[in-house]
Amino acid sequence: MIKIISGILVVVAVVLVVKFNLELKKASERFETYQNKAETVETSYGKITYIDEGVGEVILSCHGICGGYDQAYDTLSDKTDTYRVIAPSRFGYPGSDVATNPSIDSQVETFVELLDALNIDKVYVLGTSAGGAVAIKFALLHPERTKGLILYCSGYPATEKPANEATYVGPPAAICYDFPMWFFSPLFEPLMGMDSDTIGLIMPLSERHDGIVLDAKIANTDMDNHYEEYDMSKVSVPVLIAHAEDDKLADYSKAALWSEKIPNCTFVSCKTGGHLMTGNSVKIDEAFNRFIHVD
Repeated sequence: MIKIISGILVVVAVVLVVKFNLELKKASERFETYQNKAETVETSYGKITYIDEGVGEVILSCHGICGGYDQAYDTLSDKTDTYRVIAPSRFGYPGSDVATNPSIDSQVETFVELLDALNIDKVYVLGTSAGGAVAIKFALLHPERTKGLILYCSGYPATEKPANEATYVGPPAAICYDFPMWFFSPLFEPLMGMDSDTIGLIMPLSERHDGIVLDAKIANTDMDNHYEEYDMSKVSVPVLIAHAEDDKLADYSKAALWSEKIPNCTFVSCKTGGHLMTGNSVKIDEAFNRFIHVD
């Protein structure tokens, strides 16, 4: 009996390894297509890698956790006929260094240096998920460089001091590697409301590990721990918020609350769609084009 059980376990292990390697190969090939588009510049905060494509009004895309320039680009890849998309990796993500002081303010200033290097004066800034902290801070610190702020399934600041300071909000560092994350991907749906196939968009995690851990320590905690620095009622540029009520990763109630506090805000509320806003593309695209005044 022990030999039979051992044999079954060996077969299961072999199947898992084969399936994992196939998934990793597929994801790596996908990522390589984005690497071929990417460029790198040196800033005073280290190197930053980005994709620059499209024509028209410029949108700076700030990706979320488990992201990179590929995901920042994917958010707007179907809009490059209408907009110029600047899609950089944030600190610790593919091709971008971790600054000596990797604060949200430092990330904002890195993006300002990137825009300077590209001779771009003003942009629309888009933040998704954990990237919302950077996008919001960019608009607050540099309204003179910001035409508008777009928050798409974004995180939002607290409105009062939390009872306990947050120190780490994100996946445990130990599972932020390819095999553990792939192994647990069947739990994406019940835990996060995201299809398990999403794993193919975040592998290879070897390129993202440092950024994920950094986001869990800083981007996902700063808007609560230092909420007073993110008072969005002081945002002086137009704001567009799009959020789904059933988002399991970013709090819809905060999006609704802030939409009433921001002076010039358009709120696109969706009943369903989850964190990826699935099924709402037409509604969101219409609001998006109205916001940037594209016919």
